[in-house]
Amino acid sequence: MKHFDVVVVGAGPSGGHCARQLAKSGKNVLLAEQHQTFSQNDFSSAATPIETLEQYNLPPDVVGSLWQKIVIVTTHVHHSWECDRPRGAVLNFAKLREFLAQEVQRQGGEVCMGHRYIQHFQESGKTVVEFKPYKSHETVHVSTQVLVDATGQTRAVISPSRQKSSSYLTGIGTEYLIEVESSDYQKYAHELIFFLGHKWMPKGYSWIFPMEQNLLKVGSARLKREHKIVEQTDSLKTYIELILNDYLSGISYNIINIHGGVLKYCSGLKDSYSQNNIIAIGDAVSTVNMLGGEGIRHGMQSAEIACRYIEAYLSGKQVNFQAYKPEMYQTYKKTWDWSERMGIRKYLEYSDELIDRGVAYLNHFSADEILEILFEYNFKVIYRGVFPYLRYKLAAKIHSLIRQIRSRLTQTKSLKGVD
Repeated sequence: MKHFDVVVVGAGPSGGHCARQLAKSGKNVLLAEQHQTFSQNDFSSAATPIETLEQYNLPPDVVGSLWQKIVIVTTHVHHSWECDRPRGAVLNFAKLREFLAQEVQRQGGEVCMGHRYIQHFQESGKTVVEFKPYKSHETVHVSTQVLVDATGQTRAVISPSRQKSSSYLTGIGTEYLIEVESSDYQKYAHELIFFLGHKWMPKGYSWIFPMEQNLLKVGSARLKREHKIVEQTDSLKTYIELILNDYLSGISYNIINIHGGVLKYCSGLKDSYSQNNIIAIGDAVSTVNMLGGEGIRHGMQSAEIACRYIEAYLSGKQVNFQAYKPEMYQTYKKTWDWSERMGIRKYLEYSDELIDRGVAYLNHFSADEILEILFEYNFKVIYRGVFPYLRYKLAAKIHSLIRQIRSRLTQTKSLKGVD
């Protein structure tokens, strides 16, 4: 039986980056992934700020496209904000994970594809991890000092028994990868388009993101909870095809791929973060923002935080991972709680009219301020703009009232003149 310092279960962005960092620091690492190839679970829309590329040392090869324009479309409102330079990237999710796995190998770690996690147990003072290789009738075993749960929403290693808990907000999403003509692709090549409102997607939102040349992602995602107003919704496929046939009407396309995924977000971030020598990262500890659904860079950030504790544990400086959860709370909880509340209101409670008014209000903000709201979750920007907006609305009403009074005075003088 092979022995490792660290076994990471799940080769998503958080698991791949965790294994990459630990292998780079000289640890004996195994990265195990249940799928045979990275194209088999290519489910993320993967839009991120441009700073992510430098922060996590990601090469141009993993970038599908660069964007510099945000468009928000509701049932009755359409607004856009354009920057003077690229402000973000849409990552090729499969290529990103493949790159991280290659980095693990380049640093001396091992990667096992097509190995599904079965269980772990203690034997002779060691943690033994059992995997089932693809198309094999037998299982394989390895031992490790630290076991990392990077299995995403399944939380297969650290808390599989909690998956039916009511504390989880469950989201489901479907995305089409379509091929279009070059001239049509150029219309959308540098912009992220978000669709809100009851027409486009009750209980969530839809999108169009550019990928590599002539490829667009068209998707929809929603929460699996009752809406306060909307009683019945159609399938995700119906809303995606609405975008294709309505917003993209007149554009010919070929569907290259259809993929989807499930997200389970623990309300209040009450996940299990560690147990003995097990530590969880990424979506296994809800590092996805529930307002916008962005998770890749946050999952990689959680991996970096966890790596510090893993290295301290392996060196004997710490005997457990108890300090990991408080640091994760300090990093995410306040912002994530705000995002959760705002997301529930927007997706499950707001009327169409209120969504329209909200986006119309955002039209008074600059592109930089919109990016700050969408990707930095700085909601103070919204409230900062309330008073100027109210002054603008009040001034408009006062001017309208003055015009009405003047009009009535003119009418009165005219009538007196007639008398």
